Amino acid sequence: MSLRAWHQRGAGRSDLGVADVRQSEVSGAFGAAGADTARTRFALVRIGLWLMAAVLAVRQVAAVLRLPPDERLIDLETWVGSEGVLHVSGSLYASDQFTGTPFAGMVLRPLTRAAEDALGWGWTFGTLLLVVVVALLAARALPGPVSRRTALLAPPFAICLLMVSLPVRNTLYLGQTSVIPVLLVLLGCFAVRGQRASGVLVGVAVALQPTLLLFAVLLWCTERRRAALTTAATFLACTLLAWAALPSDSSTYWFHHLAGAGLGGDPAALANQSLHGALLRLGLDGPVEIALFLLLAAAVAVTGLRRAVRYARDGQLLLAVALTGCVAVAVSPTAWQHQLLWLLLAVSGRMGRRDSARPMWPVAVVLVMTLPASVLVPDDVILTPIRENLVLLAVVAAACVLPFFSRDSVFYARPIPTDSVPPGPTRFRRVPLLPVWRKVLTRPNLLLELALIRVGYTAYSEIRTVAAGGRDTAEKHGDQVYSLEQFLHIDVEHWVNHAVVKVSWLQDFFDFYYTTFHFFVPLGILGVLYARRPVDYRWARSALGFGTLLALVGFWLYPLAPPRLMPDLGFIDTVHGVQDFSQPDYGALTALTNQYAAMPSLHFGWSLWCGIVIVALAPKWWMKALGTLHPLFTISAIVATGNHWILDAVGGAVVIGTGFGLVHLLSGPRPRTIPAFAAAEDARATARASAREHEHAQGLGGAEPGSGSGGKSGTDGSGPGESGSAEGGDHPEAPPAHASQSA
Repeated sequence: MSLRAWHQRGAGRSDLGVADVRQSEVSGAFGAAGADTARTRFALVRIGLWLMAAVLAVRQVAAVLRLPPDERLIDLETWVGSEGVLHVSGSLYASDQFTGTPFAGMVLRPLTRAAEDALGWGWTFGTLLLVVVVALLAARALPGPVSRRTALLAPPFAICLLMVSLPVRNTLYLGQTSVIPVLLVLLGCFAVRGQRASGVLVGVAVALQPTLLLFAVLLWCTERRRAALTTAATFLACTLLAWAALPSDSSTYWFHHLAGAGLGGDPAALANQSLHGALLRLGLDGPVEIALFLLLAAAVAVTGLRRAVRYARDGQLLLAVALTGCVAVAVSPTAWQHQLLWLLLAVSGRMGRRDSARPMWPVAVVLVMTLPASVLVPDDVILTPIRENLVLLAVVAAACVLPFFSRDSVFYARPIPTDSVPPGPTRFRRVPLLPVWRKVLTRPNLLLELALIRVGYTAYSEIRTVAAGGRDTAEKHGDQVYSLEQFLHIDVEHWVNHAVVKVSWLQDFFDFYYTTFHFFVPLGILGVLYARRPVDYRWARSALGFGTLLALVGFWLYPLAPPRLMPDLGFIDTVHGVQDFSQPDYGALTALTNQYAAMPSLHFGWSLWCGIVIVALAPKWWMKALGTLHPLFTISAIVATGNHWILDAVGGAVVIGTGFGLVHLLSGPRPRTIPAFAAAEDARATARASAREHEHAQGLGGAEPGSGSGGKSGTDGSGPGESGSAEGGDHPEAPPAHASQSA
């Protein structure tokens, strides 16, 4: 296969796909006016993405340069600074601070003076420019068919994704050079013409990072043997050149440190996301660990490279490059955080038969590569191995496990559409419905929902803690609220608090209710809605999210001391015990949570949300009655325990009510009619019939190229959290015949 054909196969764009998108942009149910509106929205989205990319780039540069000189570009300073290892006359590896190859040391040593003079601005802006080039190359290399919209939005989106990723942030902060090998490989695979030039660029990348020699195998197996031979020759030439210039350092690196395996920090540290690091963290050591590491590395290398070759022959060259890079990360003795860019390129793989499951893999990669593992995985002893090796698990899954579709699969370009109903009329003429907010009739992907709930709750906890105000301000606001309640004659908190304390069983009941039901009841309702009422699950979940977000604004703007933390008022803290008002922070409790996040009360707000959902959706009258009791018990508990004022509950009701109102305003009435479900069923049947005809006509539809069975067995080609019709595709039960048109 020629180089030009190799490029065209991977980066070519389907004329049919572009024509379809252009046709859909011009025509449609709304005619020319609708097409003009769609083009305007698309232009605004594109401009917004480029502005976001620019803002993120400026923010990353500012975040590095505003640090004190001795706290930024730490690794670069240890290399090329006035006291760096590249200035000394002895061995580069005398102190284990320099982790690069001898060739990297030979190249960097002449640049020490220039790098030292521009240790801040020059190096940071240069690295930023390289990151932008990597993003543009990756966006250009997306496998076809790629629509015109995707081709225009991919570059700014890729830049935004790289800018917020942990590898790039870590690279900018430490002053590392790990972006250069990735850039050289992408240039060699997608930019230059000629196999020799491609091999030279990849060979230089291998000379900087030896585990990238796996790309020579990829080139050889995809009929680019001249490029593969040139890669190996270039790597050998660079290594011999460095050996001639630095013989002692080369011997130390290749033999004493086993190709750099013993350099850098502790290989058992969490930052080392390789198989070697994972085994060390599990407590293995010595010959047993080495033997197991070599066995696992060989298995991952063989499996991952075979998959990469298949996808390269299928035309998904960017995915093949990403999988090969993931294999290199996994089998490397040390794979630090700034070397994990390859996983981000794997978002080009497509999986999930249904339209609703298609975002699962990209979202998972974005979460893993932008957030710490502690945010995604709960701090539990059982989950410690997963939390410590989360990135490694994602890398191995991408390289060896996940069933990405081949381009010949009927589901590659056209997944089964998500059932939805047409948007209804807008509530107000000047407030249009959100064009991206569809009334979907099927449940969302379970793993994606759990991940988003976990991230959302972590963000809520962090913001709630950070938004703490000063004690004086909080107590001043407490006096304001108490005075207003006295004016309104609703200041019953003191009487209720002391009355409950006199009845021990009643105090125990309210303490238990306050500390337990706040989380379990909303989670239980969400679980039931997800399993039995997916349409209503989306409606209720969105309202809860809006209400919680508004509550965080209230915590930030109006820190409020609850009754139990108001001196001289005589309230009794029945849950936490007696507070020491002589201490500025009332003891250790403040270190765990923001005790001034009281207005509005989410205890009551979430309970009111539960009551509204139960009353609106429960089929039996006694269920509705129980739903009304939960908010009543909750407001009694928060007042009896001294944790909230009456007006805090009013604030909680306001934010939750506003949340329901925003959902209704931006998405229209809640769909719950039999005609809507019937229309969705007709659309589902039509889509399935079309897919079956296309699949039978071509005899394709497998999850992987060359898989033969077309993905009919096992997971049935579905993405994570999707198996047959049990995940992401169950049709919700039709509502009763007397259901009204809208909520």
